[in-house]
Amino acid sequence: MKKIAVLTSGGDSQGMNSAIRAVVRTGLSNGFEMFGVRKGFKGLMNNDFIKLGSKEVSDILYRGGTFLQSARSEAFKTPEGQAKAIEHLKNKGIDYVVVIGGDGSYRGAQALQRQGIKTYGLPGTIDNDIPLTDYTIGFDTTLNVVTDAIGNLRDTMSSHERVSVIEAMGRNCGDIALQAGIASGVDAIIIPEVKADINKIAADLKAGFERGKSHSMVIVAEGAGKAEDIAKEIKTLSGLDTRPTVLGHIQRGGTPSVFDRVFTSRMGHEVIDLIKQDIVGVALGIESNKITYHTFDEIFATENKINDHLYQVFQDLI
Repeated sequence: MKKIAVLTSGGDSQGMNSAIRAVVRTGLSNGFEMFGVRKGFKGLMNNDFIKLGSKEVSDILYRGGTFLQSARSEAFKTPEGQAKAIEHLKNKGIDYVVVIGGDGSYRGAQALQRQGIKTYGLPGTIDNDIPLTDYTIGFDTTLNVVTDAIGNLRDTMSSHERVSVIEAMGRNCGDIALQAGIASGVDAIIIPEVKADINKIAADLKAGFERGKSHSMVIVAEGAGKAEDIAKEIKTLSGLDTRPTVLGHIQRGGTPSVFDRVFTSRMGHEVIDLIKQDIVGVALGIESNKITYHTFDEIFATENKINDHLYQVFQDLI
């Protein structure tokens, strides 16, 4: 009987539990023995495995976070750490490892693959910064969380005739800010992929208030600057009452959206099909609503870019 281990690594994202459930239950349906690894690559080095049956993954479909927990591990990046992890996998007779995480997690999976462990990646990150997939696990849910937060802030900003500068997550990728900004009808979007003209933004905001607007909303991706600094600059340039809000880790929480539940269920099912075909060393994603896969080498050789057309859509709508 083939044995499969699944782990979650790096920052958590809504839908990771749904992905674990899909991998485990599809694997069990195909006669595989399933294991979970607690706390990511750290757990792999510490021999922290648990056997997973259908019962162990019940009632997790709609829960955010990851019940296997996650951790970052500098030790795993070393040859000694990887050797320890591989020793534990071989001692348990585990044939395949499914890694759910972002860029760093994929690099860990690639390192195992190069040393003879058959690995697979599922894109678990809210940032949407993995190439060769239109969406990553948790991104859609995070867009809804951020959009709801902007709506709540708009109510209080209108009451006091203020400008709100909202800082969204995303590291060096502006997708959360861009898509949540479009969905929320904000007045300005500041992302790392496009150089911002803060003087023009301040002037446009001031002109809006002079036309009778009662509030304005600006969203900034964390990789493009801090909300506090940008709010101060806008206030200095425009004289408007400007307040910063950092949404922080609230963006990682909440029950996964329908899209994220279905998306992860499809990927979890597909990865077992790839295992049955012995197609190894690949990461899955979604492109034009089709579940696809690419080698880790292909993914790392591809630059992740912002959707220029979507940014132009925003520019034409403001």
